[in-house]
Amino acid sequence: MKTGSLETKKTLFYNVLSLVVVATMWTLFSWWQNSPFFPSPGAIWKAFVGLVTRGDIEGIGLGSHILYSMIRIFAGFAAACVLGIPLGLAMGLWPKLYNRTRSVLEPIRFIPPIAWIPMAIVLLVGFSRYAFLIWLGAFFPIFITTLLSVTRVNPVHVNVVKVFGAPRSYIIRKIVIPSVLPDIATGMRVGLGIAWMCIVAAEMIGGEMVGVGRLILKYAELLRMSEIIVGMLVIGVIGFFMNEVFIIVERKVFRWRAEVSID
Repeated sequence: MKTGSLETKKTLFYNVLSLVVVATMWTLFSWWQNSPFFPSPGAIWKAFVGLVTRGDIEGIGLGSHILYSMIRIFAGFAAACVLGIPLGLAMGLWPKLYNRTRSVLEPIRFIPPIAWIPMAIVLLVGFSRYAFLIWLGAFFPIFITTLLSVTRVNPVHVNVVKVFGAPRSYIIRKIVIPSVLPDIATGMRVGLGIAWMCIVAAEMIGGEMVGVGRLILKYAELLRMSEIIVGMLVIGVIGFFMNEVFIIVERKVFRWRAEVSID
């Protein structure tokens, strides 16, 4: 049996074992607590089936909530990539541009997206509110990762092509961009995770009643913890699978990048 295949099976086994252990501990703790505010896995599953088959208190199915949330996530995430990657490349290639604007960029980076909610309510309407808050969460991880990756490009590679008289445009296209793509992909993964973290805040201020974040808030007002946890788990599970797909694509696209591991 190949070493890689054996390691994959071991990894899968330990992940399944971890889930079983957590589920068992959750079940035992819920029995010990015997509280409606700490539902058992069985109660959570029952709430999940109810949301899928009957919908929420307004008859909106769980699938609709997930679909609308994913559309908003992808809109804000795509906007973050479209702006964050080129801006990070530009400021990495021309450091003076970053140094002369960091007094604006860096303070904004540390403001949490939830702090922008009042401004979003006043200035934005409809879909733009969701996209803006999700964009805020995803933009800076992508931008900063791209910026820093440019500064870490191996100078030996750059100097070699310079010796042969390569123009700056060639160096950027053939050396810099291929070198930074793996780091940009990592920044995109981080940004996607933060975008999912922002979905509750984004949907909290929206006018529509559809979305996983809105679903959580509906049942939070009713103190129905089983449905709240279903919404939380939906966000976590979808985010997990999207991250796994990202990792698989990244491994295939950047197969040339050597990985070093110590067992």
